[in-house]
Amino acid sequence: MYEVIVERSAEKDLKKLSSEVRPRAVAAMLALGKNPRPTGSRKLVGSENDWRIRVGDYRIIYEIADEIRIVRINRIRHRKDVYK
Repeated sequence: MYEVIVERSAEKDLKKLSSEVRPRAVAAMLALGKNPRPTGSRKLVGSENDWRIRVGDYRIIYEIADEIRIVRINRIRHRKDVYK
């Protein structure tokens, strides 16, 4: 099991999500504790530990620290804004 840590920026992003997307995003984040590299996750080019998963039109950007078994959620944004 990995510990899931949600950064303050991701908490703010989560509060801005609609009521239909938010529960799916929370479920996806909690699932990262069991499997930090689920099917469909992609490693981001140009960084060592950054990954992303899709939740509808939204992306959850996170880091994996395997040595200390931590998943750190950094951003939750719409796909058109997340990589800026």
